[in-house]
Amino acid sequence: MMTTCKRFFPKNWVWPVLCLLLTAHCSLLTAQTLSPSARVSLITYGPGQDDISSVFGHTEIRIYDPAIGLDRNYSYGGFDYNADYFILKFLRGTLPYTLSAHALYQAIYYYQQNNRSIREQLLNMSAMQRQHLFEALETNYRPENRLYRYKFFYDNCATRPRDMIAEACGDSLQFPAPKKLTKSYRAWMNDFLGEKPWEQLGMNIAIGRPADAVATTWESMYLPNNVFNQLAQATIQQSNRQQVPFVSSTQTLFEPQNLPKQNLPLPLYPAFVFAVFGALIGFITYRQYMQGKVNRSIDRVLFGFAGLCGWLLLFLWVVRDDDVTSWNPSILWLLPLHLPLVFRATSGKSQRFTNLYFGITAVLALIGLLVCNIPGGAHALFILTLLIRCVANIQQVRRTRALAVSSKDLQGF
Repeated sequence: MMTTCKRFFPKNWVWPVLCLLLTAHCSLLTAQTLSPSARVSLITYGPGQDDISSVFGHTEIRIYDPAIGLDRNYSYGGFDYNADYFILKFLRGTLPYTLSAHALYQAIYYYQQNNRSIREQLLNMSAMQRQHLFEALETNYRPENRLYRYKFFYDNCATRPRDMIAEACGDSLQFPAPKKLTKSYRAWMNDFLGEKPWEQLGMNIAIGRPADAVATTWESMYLPNNVFNQLAQATIQQSNRQQVPFVSSTQTLFEPQNLPKQNLPLPLYPAFVFAVFGALIGFITYRQYMQGKVNRSIDRVLFGFAGLCGWLLLFLWVVRDDDVTSWNPSILWLLPLHLPLVFRATSGKSQRFTNLYFGITAVLALIGLLVCNIPGGAHALFILTLLIRCVANIQQVRRTRALAVSSKDLQGF
C-alpha cells in the first residue's frame, strides 16, 4: 500500500500539491462575487455610558447579500483586554486594535441592553463599488492584515470605515462643502464627555496643543456621529453622470429609551471637590500664617502629587507617536520637577532656594492658568490652591528675613 502511494505520489510532490489546493481554495473565497441584490450600509451605534470606550459611539460596515447567504458587519473597534502590558500599551498608543466580523444580530442584543441607539444608512453604491469594498474588507480581515495601530483622533473605528468606503467609491463620492470651521478636536471630544466629568478632566489634562487645532470636516469624522451626519449630506455620481444622495435610506433599528440621566451628586463633581479642597487648604494656610508658620508637610504632599502627575504627562508626551499628548501646557503647573525639588525647597536649608522655587512655580502656574484650554474649572481651582501655597511660602521667607534683620539691628543697638 505504501509502495503504491509512493509510485503515484512521490514524497517531494506532497507539499506542492497541498499548497496548490490551498491556494485554489483561498482564491475561490477571495473571488466570491456579490449578487445584484447585495447592499452596503453603515451601522452607527450611539454613545453609551457603561465605560469610557463607549462614550463616543461606534461605526461598522454591513454587507448584506441574501442571494449568497451573506450578512456580515465589519468592525474596526476590537482590542484585547488581556494583552500583555495592556495599560502600558494603552498609554503609549501602541495597543493593537483589530478588524472583526460578525452578524448584525450578534451585536444588537448588547447595544439594546446598554440602551444605545442603532441606525442604519443604506449606501447608494454601484455593483462594482460594492464588490470592491467587499474584497478590500475581506483582504483587511485576513489574520496578517487585521491588526492596526489605533490613533485617537486620526485612525480609529470611525475613520477606518469612512476611508474604506471613500476608497471604494473614488472621486464619485463628494462630501458637502465645509462651512466655517470653528471647532477643535478637543471641543468635539468634549461634546461627548459631559456626563463623565472626571474622565473629561483627565483626558483634557492629558492631551496637548494639537487637540486645539480646528478640525476640518474630514478630520471631525473621527467621531461616529460625524461620519453619520456627513454621509447623510454626501452625494455620489452615477454612471450616467447624475449626482444623487449617497444615502438612499436611513432606518433606526433601535431607539433608546429616554431614561433619567445618571448625573453625579454635586459633591462628587471635580469642580466642587477641588473648590472644597482649595478652601480647606486656604483656611489652614491662613491660620498657620497668622501663627507665624507654614506647614511643610502640606507642600510636600501637594506639590509631590503635582510632580507625579507631571511625570506621567511627560511620559505620555515622549512615548506616544500620534502627537495627541505632545506640547501639553498642563506641564506648566503639573511640573515634573516638583518631585523631588519640593523636598529641598521645604527642608529649611536654603531660604534663597525656597524663595526661587516657589516664585518660579507661581509664575508657571499663572501662565498655565491662562493657556490651558480645559473646561469645568476644576484645574483652575487646583492651580489657585498651588498659588496660595506659593505665596504663603514666599511671604514666610520674607518674614523670616525681616525678623533676622530686626534681630541683628537690636543686637547692634
